[in-house]
Amino acid sequence: MIEPPALTSDNSILLDFDGTMVDLVDRPDAVVMDAELGRLIDHLIEVFDRRVAIVSGRSVTQLKFLLGRLATDIALVGSHGAEVHAHTSAATPLRPPELDGVEQAIHFQLAGMPGVLIESKTLGVAVHYRLDPCSEPRVRAVVKDLAASSGLVMQEGKMMLELRTAGADKGTGIAALMNQPPFAGTRPVFAGDDVTDEAGFAAVARMGGHGVLVGPERPTAARYRLADVGAVRQWLGRRP
Repeated sequence: MIEPPALTSDNSILLDFDGTMVDLVDRPDAVVMDAELGRLIDHLIEVFDRRVAIVSGRSVTQLKFLLGRLATDIALVGSHGAEVHAHTSAATPLRPPELDGVEQAIHFQLAGMPGVLIESKTLGVAVHYRLDPCSEPRVRAVVKDLAASSGLVMQEGKMMLELRTAGADKGTGIAALMNQPPFAGTRPVFAGDDVTDEAGFAAVARMGGHGVLVGPERPTAARYRLADVGAVRQWLGRRP
């Protein structure tokens, strides 16, 4: 796969966050917005006339906390596409009641395992095992059983499994965003690193745009690839 071309003035810029704009860390709550990234996002907002969005598995609430003041000038697609907060509208589904029981069950069965981190989200609960990869079979068994009994979706991710609401993915979230101003009528470019981004890559391709895979090569719907977070930031910093 080749590196993406320079962005053009008719693009909308859609970006995954973890693993794309910032490096992955052992604890998701340890991620911070560095000054360089803040300046880059400011640059994108100005150059692309606010046609910039973060498309993440994190909830909109988490993203607003991370982005700080920038959250007022950027669109947010959170919870794997279930939450779409554009410049003129905001949609966040109600948290399904079964999630509370599932989260309690996950804590009961997994909270005592060293190296396993449980992350509560607005519309889901994620279990991270990056600190102890050997715990993956146990985590997978618990999450899979709870998915079957609750009707929630089991979402695969990098060293993570999540139970979340059904009916949305990053592709549906991007499609909803691209119907709204100022994104409508432009060509979307979406960069992401995880398997959770594949629906987004397919969605932007259908709209005449393209996806950019971040990280090692693998089977993907993205047309282009960048090696790492540093390469993404360098690419985004080039003026169209």
